[in-house]
Amino acid sequence: MSTLYVDEAAGSDTTGQGTETQPYQSLAFAIYTDANAKYLIRKDANTPYDEPTQSALKKAKKNADGIEKKRKKAEELAEREAKEKTEERERREKLIEESKSIVLVEDNSLPKAIKAKISQLTEHRSKRVRVAGWVHRLRQQKDITFLTLRDGTGYLQVVLQGRVNQTYHALTLTLESTVELVGTLQVVPEGKTAPGGHELVVDYWQLVGAAPGADDAFTNRLNERTNPSIQADLRHLVIRGETASAVLRLRSALLTAFRQTYAKHSILEVNPPCLVQTMVEGGATLFKLNYYGQDAFLTQSSQLYLETCLPSLGDVFCVQESFRAENSHTRRHLSEYTHLEGELGFINFDDLMTHIEAVICESVDILLADPTSAALIKQLNPKFQAPSRPFLRISYVDAITWLNEHGIKRPEEDKDGNPIKDENGKDVMVDHAVGDDIAEAAERQMTDIIGKPVFLYGFPVELKAFYMKKMPKEEGSDLVFTESCDLLMPNVGEIVGGSMRIDDYDELIAAYKREGIDPSGYYWYTDQRKYGTCTHGGYGMGVERLLAWLADRYTVRECSLYPRWPERATP
Repeated sequence: MSTLYVDEAAGSDTTGQGTETQPYQSLAFAIYTDANAKYLIRKDANTPYDEPTQSALKKAKKNADGIEKKRKKAEELAEREAKEKTEERERREKLIEESKSIVLVEDNSLPKAIKAKISQLTEHRSKRVRVAGWVHRLRQQKDITFLTLRDGTGYLQVVLQGRVNQTYHALTLTLESTVELVGTLQVVPEGKTAPGGHELVVDYWQLVGAAPGADDAFTNRLNERTNPSIQADLRHLVIRGETASAVLRLRSALLTAFRQTYAKHSILEVNPPCLVQTMVEGGATLFKLNYYGQDAFLTQSSQLYLETCLPSLGDVFCVQESFRAENSHTRRHLSEYTHLEGELGFINFDDLMTHIEAVICESVDILLADPTSAALIKQLNPKFQAPSRPFLRISYVDAITWLNEHGIKRPEEDKDGNPIKDENGKDVMVDHAVGDDIAEAAERQMTDIIGKPVFLYGFPVELKAFYMKKMPKEEGSDLVFTESCDLLMPNVGEIVGGSMRIDDYDELIAAYKREGIDPSGYYWYTDQRKYGTCTHGGYGMGVERLLAWLADRYTVRECSLYPRWPERATP
């Protein structure tokens, strides 16, 4: 006769073996396992094993009978479920086989269908329409299929029932397949909701392109658990999602709004080159390439070219890709980004900042006044409120004081610009001082605390590009500041950098010399000061950064169609 051990505290009816070292937890389970065994039981590890009392055995045998009944019931349920699954599979296989003989033919006796995009359907309610697109959502029931169609202009609820739902393609339809649908557009019943307030009841349809199912199904390749690096590889699929596509639609609306604003201010769009042989923001961030045996670069900024347009075209702007070879992986940096740049003649520094805030605010007002773009903003950033003017303006010197007053420090650096570490390997943090470059993190902290757009202006000449105009030198001070500004937005940081440009010929030549720049390659730029100079200024705005602020995106990578950052140039 075998002996089974039971430890009511440390045993297990699931993993136990009934041995002294791996006991069961309940006497009932031990009896259920072997009704003829000898049983030894204890309350816990501090109690010795002993034979159970007769009353305990009686009660346990009754419970063992219950375990056996549950087992049989579970077996019967499993058998029934397996039978039902087999019958369902056989039924479906039969349906699929029969469906292959069903061929849909469009009924020419019905009114001719009006071909339309989803965004145009409202005017065609109660009429027969023809639409095409991708299966965005799919819910198949016994006799009816509901799907959501996407065509890039909107979403449409679709109903397949009757014969149109019995075809082979209907029974095997998959997400992201492309279809053409014909049917009557009906207003959804009261109390029901659907995109646009209507649904398409289909009388004829055809499969245009089937998407794979099984292991290669769309939702197996891409879902909310997909690793970010794989999402970047599958960006071409990510943009099919409702959020990603909403960001890109808002981006398009934003650029349209800017163009409307510029047209209102009589500012002309031009298209400068991307291949250049001069630098704007310093040689360390240039992408170099061989251009028919000559050195050339991808542009960092179109500013210099825009300045040359002022005498002939007046105030100008461009929407152009710019490239920065910075090995930066922050959430607001891209190696290729869309640069919205403007250049204005016969203005002063105050005019420049007023213009920048006007262009942004007027463009945002256009977006909020349009129902489509306003809905996108509401979808992506429900708490968004248009900024009020004028924007707060803080001088660089006052910003240094503000940072120190609020305990926002910077890493101390050695003479080579490397952070100094303490004995624990952490950066040594010190107060800001006039002359320091205010780091991105400090700028962002300050802006987030203030909670609204902020112009920082008047940076030291040593921190800025060669072409920036100097402010009049203050008496008794050795510091020289520039008529330059950065516009900072909450949750993003800097989105615009601008300045007045040096308009004096001799001063520009001196600036070349100070920066060690050979002026010969800039002859076309210098000529602007030689042949009728004027006071002028301009700015560059990162479209992705502005969109990140507007749409409340964590990173600018979400705001680019196919973002590029260090080591990422695919797909």
